[in-house]
Amino acid sequence: MTPESDYIVRARALQPIVRAAAAEADRERRLPSRVAEAMADQGLYRVAAPKWLDGAEASPDTQIRVIEAISEGDGAAGWNLMIGIESFSLAGLAYEKGTDLFADPAVIVCGSTANVGRADRVEGGYRVNGQWSFVSGCHNSRVFTALVAPHADGEPVPGQFPIQAAIPKGEFEIIDSWNVSGLRGSGSHDVRVDDVFVPDEHIGTGLGNVNRQRVADSVVLQIPLGPRLAYNKVAVGFGIARAALDEFTKLATGKTPRFSAIKLRDRPHAQHAIARAEVRLRSARALVLDNAAALWDAVRANQQFSDRSRALFAIACSDAALACAEAVDTVAEAAGTTANEIDSPLEKLARDVRVIRQHMTVSPSLIDDGGRVLLGLEPESVMLKVFR
Repeated sequence: MTPESDYIVRARALQPIVRAAAAEADRERRLPSRVAEAMADQGLYRVAAPKWLDGAEASPDTQIRVIEAISEGDGAAGWNLMIGIESFSLAGLAYEKGTDLFADPAVIVCGSTANVGRADRVEGGYRVNGQWSFVSGCHNSRVFTALVAPHADGEPVPGQFPIQAAIPKGEFEIIDSWNVSGLRGSGSHDVRVDDVFVPDEHIGTGLGNVNRQRVADSVVLQIPLGPRLAYNKVAVGFGIARAALDEFTKLATGKTPRFSAIKLRDRPHAQHAIARAEVRLRSARALVLDNAAALWDAVRANQQFSDRSRALFAIACSDAALACAEAVDTVAEAAGTTANEIDSPLEKLARDVRVIRQHMTVSPSLIDDGGRVLLGLEPESVMLKVFR
């Protein structure tokens, strides 16, 4: 059995490959296949998958550090890895053991819960149709897991939750729709499926009706969905922000600003900026890791993770997403016009980090919703009300 720490070492060892491909990923608006294949070869996509999916069943702490390490090299690569990790985790919740589409260790999975397609019942399976947004890493994936609403005789099946349909490469179409500035290299294009037959063995349960036996058989699958979706997103932010602070330190050591006789590092404004950025990032990261450790302890001890604990977790992750953006903005401002130059690493890092806080799983609004719970009120957001 591979020690969890080995996955972190493997991720850090891939940083040169990831960095070398970052500009290409940004230009092509997708992750180069060599990077995705390298991460798959090292087992990184399955770090949070159950053992029956050849997964590591690693702790949240390890998951965060693996995603963070790749994101230091390139945030878009880290985002691709994070979505792939989540897709395998959701597959573990949904599918029966032995689903053949996931058997090859080189398989990468993408998916989307942003839209719900349609699945019409036919003999032996379903006919699936639909278009899904934000399918990060779709170009490098052999399997797309689509959330679909089951229909019978042309009508929605009453009272049934959406289900998952696993669709192999060649049977789904990638729609070029990812025209953005931040995380351009994540390749989060749309995917369309037109009247594809999906056999019963490739159909899994949906988010509202997970495979309870699979959850019982795997500790990692018992992690509540809300915290799981949040800590993985903010892990990408940690990596991007760390890269930005390191880049600023390197820049400050060598740059002498215009109309100045002293280097940037000798200016009090720069010193204050790096100090503020470091403490904001490190304190936010420490709080998330502390909450992740408490969550893992509770899950392993088969203890209930209370609504208050989930609220505090959501607050920590949402604040951390803000902290990452604030830390990068602080050093980018101190860097002067250099941070606005198109070939400056800080320019890209500032674009990428802002995307993290825009995601619904770590939205700043969750801080307010978490505050509602702390004051004894019912939550209003999907993350705290539904994803328990």
